[in-house]
Amino acid sequence: MEEEVENILQKGGELFHPGLSVDCVIFGFHDNQLKVLLLKMKHADKWALPGGFVYKEEEVEHAAVRVLQSRTGLGNIFLRQFHTFGSPSRSDRKLNRELLVSLDLEAHENHWFLQRFITVGYYALVNFSSAVPRPDATSEACAWWDLQDMPPLAMDHNHILQQALETLRKQLNDQPVGYNLLPEKFTMPELQRLYETILGKQLDRRNFQRKMLGYGILDRLEERKRGVAHKAPYLYSFNKEKYAAALQDGLQQGW
Repeated sequence: MEEEVENILQKGGELFHPGLSVDCVIFGFHDNQLKVLLLKMKHADKWALPGGFVYKEEEVEHAAVRVLQSRTGLGNIFLRQFHTFGSPSRSDRKLNRELLVSLDLEAHENHWFLQRFITVGYYALVNFSSAVPRPDATSEACAWWDLQDMPPLAMDHNHILQQALETLRKQLNDQPVGYNLLPEKFTMPELQRLYETILGKQLDRRNFQRKMLGYGILDRLEERKRGVAHKAPYLYSFNKEKYAAALQDGLQQGW
């Protein structure tokens, strides 16, 4: 693995588009908590968002898809570009220089890895249970963290995460959310908890149910959730065709 990192750092100037990267905020939902997938960096006591460089002949979105598939093992992921981050001070040159030195590589001022990088931010919604977190060559771990219990992140990744969350909240006003985050069958309280977690506020149960049913994207199943202490709620699933249409055409009411 270390040999792979060394090879990338040595030849990256020839392989990648100069000064351009992608960073991905990967959201999952588990135990009624919104989760974010993070990487534990090898050469620093910090966590970071999954990201990578863009090959010279590669489309930027394809680079983001490549990162997502490599870190989660999943394909056909819900993915949206949400912002470009270009502050001159966003790259941590000291941290990058330390990585080069740790591998006995020359850290001269013109090294491609020490230059300013503009990064394109993407957020993704994935099924927590289906994802298989995998570290990349420069990290020692890849793990889910609760959104409410995040560690300090490297560089400007805290800012990128907050921008992604704000964009996701705005999406709830225009498009449905849940198909990629919830299991195939779910209850209305579970769907409401997902929305409340994303929005960071409580929602009225009756109003929430009326609005969600009014969108026409849910199918109520003739079965109830098992293993609950009180009256078992009905299970629902998303109507794939109507859900896809709502993503394309938008919703009529926001939150």
